[in-house]
Amino acid sequence: MALLLSPLDAAHRALGAKTSPFGGWDMPLAYGQGTLAEHRACRTDAAIFDVSHLGTVRVTGSHAFELLQRSLTNDLSKITPGRAQYTHLLDPDDGSVVDDIIVWWVGVDRFDVMPNASNTSGVLAALGGDDVTRGRAILAVQGPHARRRLASVAPVAAEVGHFEVAEVDVLGAGCVVAGTGYTGEPGVEIAVPAADATRVWEAIVAAGVTPAGLGARDTLRLEAGLPLHGHELGPGITPLQAGLGWVVGWDKGDFRGRAALEAERARGIARRLRGVAIEGRRPPREHQAVTAGGEVVGEVTSGNFSPTLEHGIALAFVRPDLKPGDAVEVDLRGTPTPGRIVKLPFVKTG
Repeated sequence: MALLLSPLDAAHRALGAKTSPFGGWDMPLAYGQGTLAEHRACRTDAAIFDVSHLGTVRVTGSHAFELLQRSLTNDLSKITPGRAQYTHLLDPDDGSVVDDIIVWWVGVDRFDVMPNASNTSGVLAALGGDDVTRGRAILAVQGPHARRRLASVAPVAAEVGHFEVAEVDVLGAGCVVAGTGYTGEPGVEIAVPAADATRVWEAIVAAGVTPAGLGARDTLRLEAGLPLHGHELGPGITPLQAGLGWVVGWDKGDFRGRAALEAERARGIARRLRGVAIEGRRPPREHQAVTAGGEVVGEVTSGNFSPTLEHGIALAFVRPDLKPGDAVEVDLRGTPTPGRIVKLPFVKTG
């Protein structure tokens, strides 16, 4: 099956982007200056990412609120229209995470549910609604100076606060803007009609915002300690194991997968997601063993060189008794390398 293309595909190629398959889409991995430069631009100034591969499942109508309350883990009654919420869709049998999702509560009876790219069809089957993914692009403008630079192009969009959602005009295009992102930095994500995506992208870039690919987005989210579906979340992995129990609305009514999750909470988790900082610049990689006292105590799920910290970092599922400060080793292709369990995030940002 041919890969799907972002509405911004031509703009990326004009900038010399190196592209790569991601969740069924051909998306920019990096531009000419490379992943490290793009990473640093986001940490120190502002970067723009095309994340149009993410899905948008629109759920509308008077039944929408109750449908999502019954289907997803978090408690929507804790927010109101004009806010966003992070949540999970669980497997009803074992409580594992089918997908982690951001819900944009756009209007009283309108919710834009944002699944991961490869999970859009599954979320659509579970929730119903309309798949409007192909009708828009999603531009993530992130970094400590993201809002200041965006203000010269779209001042109203720049004013949308953390986890707020608003329908705004951006250069004459009707957009939905949310104060969300996946880098650990402040910023916004802008849903732009596909026909307007290129000129909005180009205007933001002209305002001094650096184009950045999914390579930098991955190193940024790793430094921020954010989970990636297929690595830290997915089949066999529950919110409790991933350290995301706060995503579960225990005080609300029944929801899909609740019984399985309650059973795990009662018996205790068998593993726990932790951060591991290792000595040296060699990057740890997925599936490498984590050991303590000569015994295998876990496995890396995501790892890389941290451009900010200048040493290797990893997320790993480890024995639940291991705590921040405990010494471990990571097997880097046959070389046991000293490290320690650390509190997440690896890099604290504004």
